[in-house]
Amino acid sequence: MNANVKPQGATDTQLVDKHGRVIDYVRLSVTDRCDFRCVYCMSEDMTFLPRQQVLSLEEIYQVAKAFTELGVKKIRLTGGEPLVRNNVMSLVENIGSLPGLEELLLTTNGSQLEKLAGPLKDAGVTRINISLDSLDADRFRNMTRTGKLDKVKRGIEAAVATGFDAIRLNSVILRGRNDHEILDLLEYAMGLGINIAYIEEMPLGEVSDHDRLDTMVSNEEVMAVIGERYPLTPIDMTTAGPSRYYRIESTDTKVGFISPVSHNFCDTCNRVRVTVEGRLLLCLGNEHSMDLRRVIRENPGNDEILKAHIVEAMDLKPKRHYFYDKDEPQLVRFMNMTGG
Repeated sequence: MNANVKPQGATDTQLVDKHGRVIDYVRLSVTDRCDFRCVYCMSEDMTFLPRQQVLSLEEIYQVAKAFTELGVKKIRLTGGEPLVRNNVMSLVENIGSLPGLEELLLTTNGSQLEKLAGPLKDAGVTRINISLDSLDADRFRNMTRTGKLDKVKRGIEAAVATGFDAIRLNSVILRGRNDHEILDLLEYAMGLGINIAYIEEMPLGEVSDHDRLDTMVSNEEVMAVIGERYPLTPIDMTTAGPSRYYRIESTDTKVGFISPVSHNFCDTCNRVRVTVEGRLLLCLGNEHSMDLRRVIRENPGNDEILKAHIVEAMDLKPKRHYFYDKDEPQLVRFMNMTGG
């Protein structure tokens, strides 16, 4: 098993990779399906996994339980769109009651929040990230291919009214699509008193309608646009993920930047992902993985064997990713298969 020397202060229940990074955050995908078809996430014509290849809700819970028993403090439920999975609220409630779990987080496109914001908070969800890339109804539909902006905005407003510990909008800025809406999106978040993060487009899967090298807008460009109107002051803000945060004077809104392409944050990476088919991905930008579905189904109900394989998998976690590096193999899996 993992023979790494643990960092000073690490305990036997913590997951530590061979580079000395403590893993305390897991992103669990509950479905590869989504009611949107966002242009940077998937192709317009997608083939989704057959039922037998997908972890059951009970298996997903078993994975979550194993990770918390290994010291994981934060779990984020992702997809696809997690809230479209049948009976997903039972899973949320079960994970929300796990001993040792400090934060249960959710990433969503917002389409189901109008009816589920209250039940999610009651089930233990503390923070929500909501994808929003345009405030123009036609452009929003064009970028999501199927989404309705008014429904998502009602969902965002329902989440604000529910009173989660934090709500953040996630905006992917694409050149020639929505790069003129950077300030509009910021001011919408400011008006609601919630946070916003700008995320560089990641090269996951071959999308069907644009070349990512042409459309990717770096966060330096986004910061420059914002800085012309609102001076940004860096702050030391700890969150579950890799955002660098800034504040704007006289507002409650924090502005985050997630820059996996222009500034990788691999040296402080504290997270792994589990896809809905049970692949434990050790890195967003690499294919290093372990098949937890096989482990679970060959050893039904045996949490100790599952935990032993998770510990062993930490040695697979690479030092860094290589997005857009022409000398490195590029990924063919889409974001909905990765877990958002």
